[in-house]
Amino acid sequence: MILDSLKNKEQYAALHPRFQKVFDFIESHDVAALECGRHDIDGDDIFVNVQEVDLRERSKARIELHRKYIDIQLLLDGPDETFGWSPKSACNNAEADFNVEKDVQFFTDTPQCFYTVAKGQFTILYPEDGHAPMLGEGHVKKCIFKIAL
Repeated sequence: MILDSLKNKEQYAALHPRFQKVFDFIESHDVAALECGRHDIDGDDIFVNVQEVDLRERSKARIELHRKYIDIQLLLDGPDETFGWSPKSACNNAEADFNVEKDVQFFTDTPQCFYTVAKGQFTILYPEDGHAPMLGEGHVKKCIFKIAL
């Protein structure tokens, strides 16, 4: 898991061959004006889901894991968003089998720690990062960039 500000995005472009395309897209588009839904950047290799959601309390945290995609989640508007985090190895209580089509599996385990993402910050979540997003109070607009491994 990585947490940082967009002003430092260039430090992370070398971590994966597709990260630079994500940061170029953020730089060249008014991402805050994007409508909710999926927007392709490079087909199924890189796309972004724009969401507007109501945050929920920590007691309703659902840890999720992915296998095919890395997430870069960027908060566009609203109050700070809290994320729960646990390593994949600590995610033991699955709600259901892995959903291959949606590339997600949910767990009821309590996150090991919590961290906050502010407007203009992003978090990078690898398949080994169990994460419980959308925690806090209020309504947010966010981008969830999906980068194929």
